[in-house]
Amino acid sequence: MVKRLIKETDGQTLLEYGLLVSLIALVSIAILTLLGERIRNLFVTVNSSITTA
Repeated sequence: MVKRLIKETDGQTLLEYGLLVSLIALVSIAILTLLGERIRNLFVTVNSSITTA
């Protein structure tokens, strides 16, 4: 029974994917939090220049 649990890797792989996805989500949230205001200002500037042209 113990040998079977050690040899089984399906659960480990799923756990690794879960950790990877959560890490990517955390990094994305951090980047959007830090750069959110700059990105917003960029879109406002582009929108203003399009509507006045």
